[in-house]
Amino acid sequence: MLTSAIAVLSLTVWLILLGGRGRFWLCRERDDRTTPPPPARWPRVTAVVPARNEAECIAESIGSLARQDYPGPFAIVLVDDDSDDGTADIARRAGAALPEDRSLRIVASRGLAPGWTGKLWALKQGVDAARAAPEPPDYLLLTDADIVHSTDSVRALVARAESGGYVLTSLMAELRCESWAERCHIPAFVFFFQMLFPFAWVNTPARRTAAAAGGCMLARADALERAGGIESIRGALIDDCSLAARMKATGPIWLGLTRRVRSIRRYDWSDIRQMIARSAYAQLRYSPMLLAATTFGMTLTYLAGPLLALSGEGTARALGALTWALMTLAFQPMLRFYRLSPWWGLAMPAIALAYMLYTLDSAYRHARGAGGYWKGRVQANASNP
Repeated sequence: MLTSAIAVLSLTVWLILLGGRGRFWLCRERDDRTTPPPPARWPRVTAVVPARNEAECIAESIGSLARQDYPGPFAIVLVDDDSDDGTADIARRAGAALPEDRSLRIVASRGLAPGWTGKLWALKQGVDAARAAPEPPDYLLLTDADIVHSTDSVRALVARAESGGYVLTSLMAELRCESWAERCHIPAFVFFFQMLFPFAWVNTPARRTAAAAGGCMLARADALERAGGIESIRGALIDDCSLAARMKATGPIWLGLTRRVRSIRRYDWSDIRQMIARSAYAQLRYSPMLLAATTFGMTLTYLAGPLLALSGEGTARALGALTWALMTLAFQPMLRFYRLSPWWGLAMPAIALAYMLYTLDSAYRHARGAGGYWKGRVQANASNP
């Protein structure tokens, strides 16, 4: 019967996902699993923070950078990306906690250059300012304005980068997961990201898989230059993964989960929909065929089994129930990481359906010329190198 064949296919998908793809669902790639030794010399690091209308988050973010216990030279460059909410003034006050041997420089953006996305143009200006310093940095910490770092964050990042010879060391920030909307979406967001880019594969030099988490990326300055600099990805909506692909071509990279770095940005239902719809179609390279294939694949993977478990008969129903159970099991490590009840695992089909609808919405927005909308800017023509 057709329903039995569908049930077998859906179950097979989950058996492959659990046994293959680097066993992404186990969440083993974390920065607290090992403690790299400190380097013989602590290199010079400059944090570059692009900020556009971040008055709500910037004080805590800059304050956390100001309190770093990093033993080497450390500076901060904030790029005020045409903010109109006093972001720069708030950041300046937060930077007052910096020790005398460290500095906070605020760069006023020169407006958005043609062919660039807003964040990448701001990053470009910040990186240029860091390199123009009398003593340029060995590493650039590219971090977002909503990110808060523990006091040992930079120290741990540099130790890992130096011990592993990584040209790019990135941490998937622990996202805010407090509201109902955040609990419904955030753990699944990280789960799906790990499924697309298994961290174990990212961290294996022999594999081509490359990814990074844009909230916290430590890049070797010389490797970034060899990779073509920020300008090489200037039109990318998915800028972190685009940069990771460029950087991995120059040397090994590392990506892991962390509790040392967390996002304090609040998300409601519309914010989450906007965040996903902004770049989902770009991930599919703006291809209608890939969109159709993704929609079919998500339906088979996340919806077919539960639907058959609820409404099927005989073998199809039993296989559907088993598929749903495996899906729930796979979600458990991520739910534990975010300190949520294991019962949330049963909601995975509904959550996946929401993400599928957001992806379709992303394609619709692109067709209307409103793709890539974020903080008042439409970047419909942005590409994903």
